[in-house]
Amino acid sequence: MHDVPLWLWMAFAVTVLVSLAVDLLAHRQAHVIGFREAAAWSGVWVGLAVVFGVVVFWVVGTDAGVEYTTAWLLEKSLSVDNLFVFALIFGYFQVPRAYQHRVLFLGVLGALVFRGVFLAAGVAVVSRFTAVLFVFAAILFWSTYKILKGEDDSFDPGKSVAVKLLRKIIPVRDDYAGPHFFVKEAGKRVATPLLAVVAAIEAADLVFAVDSVPAVLAVSSDAFIVYTSNAFAILGLRALYFMLAGLLDRFHYLSKGLALILAFIAVKLILQASHKTISTAVPEIPSPVSLVVIAAVLTVSIALSMLRPPPARDDEGRSDTDGAGPAGDLPADRLPDGGEPEQPDSAHRPPNS
Repeated sequence: MHDVPLWLWMAFAVTVLVSLAVDLLAHRQAHVIGFREAAAWSGVWVGLAVVFGVVVFWVVGTDAGVEYTTAWLLEKSLSVDNLFVFALIFGYFQVPRAYQHRVLFLGVLGALVFRGVFLAAGVAVVSRFTAVLFVFAAILFWSTYKILKGEDDSFDPGKSVAVKLLRKIIPVRDDYAGPHFFVKEAGKRVATPLLAVVAAIEAADLVFAVDSVPAVLAVSSDAFIVYTSNAFAILGLRALYFMLAGLLDRFHYLSKGLALILAFIAVKLILQASHKTISTAVPEIPSPVSLVVIAAVLTVSIALSMLRPPPARDDEGRSDTDGAGPAGDLPADRLPDGGEPEQPDSAHRPPNS
């Protein structure tokens, strides 16, 4: 565990809160976020993460700085999987592009809370039962297998438990009502499909946490390192999505690269657990080596994707809506309440959630 001063924890908390407030104020008016705006914001989030990493190097030490950088880069690379699912969810629900940032903002807030809980639990478990690292390694190997077999792309927003639970708690109307999550109909408060989208986004992040938490715990078991690296990676998700929304299909080798990274991290976990529980003669993979491997795999994956474009495919099954990313192969007349289609009173009507 690293000796992290209390003021650095406080500085981190203030930085996150101020960043969220600035982001919210900058996007208080619903609008379509273009590539230039998204690229600028992405640069801000990456710059903020890098500056914080420099502070960690300076205040806590070189080892902590390397662990933070490795963990942040790992989480940043794993977050690419989230982007594909965001695109799928937005396409499925036919979310107008002007409202997507609002949804992702709430998704980020939820992710910061849930990841904090999961990471705290993970750190506590690892500190007491080191052998659990073998279980985490098995989870990462299984995730690697699913990615390589293409089974990781089978996420269906319409079958999300969170969305089904939401519909049982509160009625969900058929069409959007601007950027609002709730409206009143016949004197009763009902949810709009935008709230169902938030539920689907949060549910997806919980699924991704199954890979993310074990992976980052392979880099460090220090609560400060694992949470700050996760938080800065999550903060940049929205901008990264809008910057790459139209290019996600282009990076077709990236998923293979992520599979290799997960497999590498799984091996690192096994060696780490063996070193601590079986014999100290078992070597461990140092964090600087992990950093080099992750950076190299990401670079090669992106370079191959750019040099070898994906094969052309027909656009059947793609939505003709203004939601970014691919849509599911679902009929456009499926409604959130499961009812029969009616004449839309809005330009944007989602399928059945």
